Amino acid sequence: MRIFYGILDEIREDETALVLVAAIALLALTRWLSAGHRERLRSAAVLLAMYAVLVVVAGALRFGGSSLYRETRLAAFVLATLAYIGVVATLLFASLLPRIRVAVPKIVQDVIVAGSSLVAIFLHATRAGVNLSGLIATSAVLTAVIGLAFQDTLGNIVGGLALELDDSVEVGDWIKVGDVVGRVTEIRWRYTAIETRNWETVILPNSLLVKGQMTILGRREGQPVLWRRLVYFNVDFRHSPDEVIDIVQNAVRGVAIDNVAAVPSPNCVLMDLGESYGRYCLRYWLSDLAVDDPTDSVIRTRIYYALRRAGISLSMPAQAVFLTQESTDRKREKSREDEERRVDALRHVGIFAALAAEEISLLAKHLHRAPFAPNEVMTRQGAEANWLYIIMHGGASVRVAVQGGGEREVAKLSAGDFFGEMSLLTGERRSATVVALTAVECYRLDKSAFQELIAKRPELAETIADLLARRRMELGAVREGLGHKAENERLRVTQSDLLNKIRSFFGLDDGDTK
Repeated sequence: MRIFYGILDEIREDETALVLVAAIALLALTRWLSAGHRERLRSAAVLLAMYAVLVVVAGALRFGGSSLYRETRLAAFVLATLAYIGVVATLLFASLLPRIRVAVPKIVQDVIVAGSSLVAIFLHATRAGVNLSGLIATSAVLTAVIGLAFQDTLGNIVGGLALELDDSVEVGDWIKVGDVVGRVTEIRWRYTAIETRNWETVILPNSLLVKGQMTILGRREGQPVLWRRLVYFNVDFRHSPDEVIDIVQNAVRGVAIDNVAAVPSPNCVLMDLGESYGRYCLRYWLSDLAVDDPTDSVIRTRIYYALRRAGISLSMPAQAVFLTQESTDRKREKSREDEERRVDALRHVGIFAALAAEEISLLAKHLHRAPFAPNEVMTRQGAEANWLYIIMHGGASVRVAVQGGGEREVAKLSAGDFFGEMSLLTGERRSATVVALTAVECYRLDKSAFQELIAKRPELAETIADLLARRRMELGAVREGLGHKAENERLRVTQSDLLNKIRSFFGLDDGDTK
């Protein structure tokens, strides 16, 4: 019982009850304001609990006249002070300053808390009669040991402060240090944390970043965050560089590709001349640095399909040797099957219904394969493209421009559908934009192929004009609700207009159709 009264005396003398009540109230307030900063609050709570325990122990030691009373009392007040510093720091940095839009870097917070804690310990020790300054000053060995022990730590602290003060690296930057490439997630007093694309977190000492070379990706003064990427490919010498560069650049310019900047625009250059090929590079600027490889893959796919449409294949090593045993009958069978597919594709095009079998076969020989990658623009509204597409596999979306910008989908195309007949036969600009929804395989029929046929049979112009006019009128009559007489008059005018356009486009005289 006498020990209990001694503990009460200790509490009353040092006003420990008031300290604990104030500490608990401040801890609760800070916890309410800073729900996301629980770690520092838990540490403060542990320190306060230890303080309360040491107060009880100090009271018991005081009653017993122990020589450890003073040291225990000093340790208790040091713990209470550290707890207060942690709680006040959390209240200040996590609750009050963010409300007035003042952000303090974590490394600065850590240094302030650590410095305040050291000052508090020094003051408490001095008041208790412990001469820490004399102890350190008179012990050269201790000073040397402390200096060596904290050399790396001090270097990291100074390095972290330097990074924060000169703004050379900021949280969110993508950096490259040696073989490590990643995004900076936090800068602490000892290290900088970097998250890589492989879902790894790399811890780099601040002193390493300050002393060594570091590359900040995508940063240029006064410019948005963009990172130039290089995609290489090889093409045989049989194709001129001008042709290759033009085809590839058209495939990636003027078409929205996710994470590819429109400005600066992508460009293709000839980088080197190999033994049997030219080495090209498509250079584009990446806007989201986290998706470099996926975007490179999209660019390579666009290049592949664009070259295939142009009949250009990627080069193979000059020393490659191909040995194929294939009989004449097998070659003939493959050729026949391919011709049948081409003829069947043309027969699904209504405007060619009036053609004879031999005329269909003639056109079939001029069909070219035209593959498209998903999300690639097959043709754009307003473009001059004098050819017709027949879809063999895949699906596409037909879109028209609307007022105020943007596009609206008006139809979807699938295998067996065709588009571009007006451009092929009259030279009109494209009336809509067609975008591949999946990988699309098409046959393409150019004006030059149809030119040969219509030159032999000029009367086809009138037949085709009639078919085009009827197809256009079927849509217009339903939309406008025309009567029979008005419909016939509209048909006659439309047929005459289309016939004149076809004749003019293919250079036919009036006498050629008589």
